[in-house]
Amino acid sequence: MRRVMRCALLTTCLLLGLAPATLLPGWAWADPPRPAPPPPPQAPQAPVPALARTWPVGVRPLVLRAWEPPATPYGPGHRGVDLAAPAGAPVRAVAPGRVSFAGRVAGTGVVSVDLAGTDLRTTYEPVSPSVTKGDEVGAGDVVGTLQPTSAHCPTTCLHWGLLRGAAYLDPLSLLPPWLRHRGPSRLLPVLGVPLPA
Repeated sequence: MRRVMRCALLTTCLLLGLAPATLLPGWAWADPPRPAPPPPPQAPQAPVPALARTWPVGVRPLVLRAWEPPATPYGPGHRGVDLAAPAGAPVRAVAPGRVSFAGRVAGTGVVSVDLAGTDLRTTYEPVSPSVTKGDEVGAGDVVGTLQPTSAHCPTTCLHWGLLRGAAYLDPLSLLPPWLRHRGPSRLLPVLGVPLPA
């Protein structure tokens, strides 16, 4: 009897022009999904030129938190460096450029400067801007004052960022070694010159 039923079902499907697979659920006859193609290889990033002529706050400020690049574009990390400074401290452009943004983002004052002759952009926050979009600034020019906040750091700090397009980079790489150096200067002895009495 079962055999007769199967033959009748097959004959009915053939007469109606239906494939037997149409009677099965979709998952039973669908092709398995193809794996996603691998992402295209990333082009190597150009090195960051050491073109900063000053720190954005103070003279060799304490780095409270260093740059920690995220593993993925939206992954956890620290997309800049936090520099200790008192509220009200002047915030300076580290290199010449043009202000591309000066305003508030999510309630926080931000200044962005496109660095002259490069594809790099620095950001400074939380800042009360003293510049406006389109202003030309030189290295060391004041772009605003540091605002007090406890949301990002345990004490007042400047979050200094560096971007190339949408990619975050280490802003400390803008500093030449002589400006990045911490600690007292050390002089080597000059041979053949008597010590002062």
